[in-house]
Amino acid sequence: MDILVQPLNRVIQAEPGANLLEALLAAQVPMSYSCMSGRCGTCRCRVVDGDVLAGGGIDQRPLDVQDSEVLACQTYVTEPCTIRIPEPDEVVVHPARIVKASVAAIEDLTHDIKRVLLKPAKPIEFSPGQYVQLQFGPDLSRPYSMAGLTTDGQFEFHVRLVPGGRVTGYIADQLKVGDAVKVSGPLGSAYLRRKHAGPILCVAGGTGLAPILSILRGIAAEGLASDIHLYFGVRSPRDIYGSDWLAALQTANPRLNVHVVVASGGDPGQHRCGLVTQAIEEDHPDLTGWRAYLCGSPPMVEAATQLARQRGIAPDHIYADAFYSQGN
Repeated sequence: MDILVQPLNRVIQAEPGANLLEALLAAQVPMSYSCMSGRCGTCRCRVVDGDVLAGGGIDQRPLDVQDSEVLACQTYVTEPCTIRIPEPDEVVVHPARIVKASVAAIEDLTHDIKRVLLKPAKPIEFSPGQYVQLQFGPDLSRPYSMAGLTTDGQFEFHVRLVPGGRVTGYIADQLKVGDAVKVSGPLGSAYLRRKHAGPILCVAGGTGLAPILSILRGIAAEGLASDIHLYFGVRSPRDIYGSDWLAALQTANPRLNVHVVVASGGDPGQHRCGLVTQAIEEDHPDLTGWRAYLCGSPPMVEAATQLARQRGIAPDHIYADAFYSQGN
């Protein structure tokens, strides 16, 4: 059975019913992957033409809609098809791991955001912008994005406290230095693409600043020469945090432009007021050739994604992680 792999324009062979990721790897097609179980999203690709069976186990379902995204590790080929893989020159492979860690520090960043530092017993390699699953105890598990880099030797997380949230309530009221935490990952496909030398749009809403900081720190660490425009959206002035970190990154990289956008109650003399999408619209009529990293609430990510596409960023060059509260 033929599988045409774009953008390589290469045909590979697979048996009917073969797992798509296994077929790609067996043919030495460069492909990112991590967990192999459909959780991390790293092996995401598109079905351009043909039918596949998407999902795993009892959740398998025929998929015959062209240009549909699938996870290669959870997809099985049933007939000749055309698959589009993302950026074969930007492959990352960080095998998913589960390690024990201990709480090294807990700090207040704002009235409802805490900075949690974990010291892992063994390192977990990840790319800037990825996240992990943290388990603090039975039924106390939630995904959080790292704000730092693999080389830090510790994990940094920014946790917004959700009223009535089970996990965030535990972090606020019971978690203490020295406590054990289980870390699983890495997860996520909105990681830094290091080979892109053109301009970059970063949009962070609230604690969506954490993965964006990781990406900015990764750019600084590798000395990448891109013009970067960060739009950091918050609800009110008291929700602003990370100013010192951003200032230090600007000092290290004069090509980093930081825009703090306050939705309500802001002072126009100190920062911009309104929505991040409005600020981007005002500043950038054309984003053709840019890459975009978007992290925050689902409505913000959806609106920013739509705007990025309207202004010329290719869908494959928009890397987004939406933060769902999950009642936690």
